[in-house]
Amino acid sequence: MGNKVLSYRDLEVWKRAVTFVSTIYQVTARFPPHEQFNLTSQIRRAAVSIPANIAEGSMHSTKGFLNHLRIARGSLAELDTFMEICRNLVYLTSEEYQALTQEMHEIRRMLFGLERTLRHTHTDH
Repeated sequence: MGNKVLSYRDLEVWKRAVTFVSTIYQVTARFPPHEQFNLTSQIRRAAVSIPANIAEGSMHSTKGFLNHLRIARGSLAELDTFMEICRNLVYLTSEEYQALTQEMHEIRRMLFGLERTLRHTHTDH
């Protein structure tokens, strides 16, 4: 018998997304002060939205959960755009940009996997 998911806290994608939020906060803490209420705030909001939507969605029906996972993926796309802007503004090194985009890609892949599992194992959609 496999591992039973009892809570969103048991989901690897949620754990990974929470860790990623910490990384985003550390990286954006070094951004110029004039970006604090602009780009930094938007980046942090988008990052926090990912695990928050996973958690909130898990409290809904399968259809509701799938919708929240799509919102989380939308926040990832938003974050990807912000990272590109930050790279262009030279707020990120190439190495930081690569590491962040690689982690976003992995979280996106995990979200798709969770969506696929939910669609195939539940019938209330």
